[in-house]
Amino acid sequence: MAYRLFEGKEHAASYWKYRISPSDHLIQQVLDFLEKQKGGPFELAVDVGCGSGQGTLLLAKHFPSVVGTDVSPAQLEVALQHAKEPNITYRQCVAEELPFADGSVDLMTAMSAFHWFDRPRFLREAHRVLKPRGCLALLNYTIDMELSYSDRCSHTLNHVCKEFYAALQPYRSPHLGPSSIELYREAYESIPYPDKEWQECVWVRKPMPLSSYMGLVESFSSYQALLREDPQKATSLSQDICQRLMSIMGVTSAETEVVVGVKYFYLLTCKPEEA
Repeated sequence: MAYRLFEGKEHAASYWKYRISPSDHLIQQVLDFLEKQKGGPFELAVDVGCGSGQGTLLLAKHFPSVVGTDVSPAQLEVALQHAKEPNITYRQCVAEELPFADGSVDLMTAMSAFHWFDRPRFLREAHRVLKPRGCLALLNYTIDMELSYSDRCSHTLNHVCKEFYAALQPYRSPHLGPSSIELYREAYESIPYPDKEWQECVWVRKPMPLSSYMGLVESFSSYQALLREDPQKATSLSQDICQRLMSIMGVTSAETEVVVGVKYFYLLTCKPEEA
């Protein structure tokens, strides 16, 4: 069963403003795997569950045609507003029923989206649309991001961050289980292709204002679930965490820049020539 979240216009705008996308280095890891397994020339990349399109944009310089798909019209509306490249198009559809011909896709990605799909159905659909030697890349990051600021004590900052994540844990979707990484590991183990890679801990560090870090966590499904259930509790929690972090940093503005460490994991696999 697939889960449909993040579909409101306000949340879609929040996605574009706060959600992070994989680093150029991570995207290069995907492209290197594709080059090694299939070799060029490449024609079509498809980014499934593309949301507001940050990841789709990263693929545009590497393929003649890139298509982002998402179930949410609101997310795609935001994506279209930022898609200036002529080789990017967007399609509204569910991840398990993609509008592509059999054996037509060189690279399929799902960036921070696969865990919401009907995973067995999606993997069957990926198998259908991938070309022989076409590749699938599933990327995600964990919620336990780390903060650093100047020479202030990172341990104290991250103790507060962990309190934030712990407060949101009860509102985590049961569909995700205790840890998303386990869902991806299970998928890796279930895929019968001989050529595949699993990488569990790739740290990416991004500078951003503290307010953007707060907005990022507030865009997560667990915070959004708390916000729906008890808006006052959600707002108070966020404000308290932000104030405590600023106090530790010794600053009075949430626009102060911090460095956010994000722990990515990913699965890469290649459809066999004869499959």
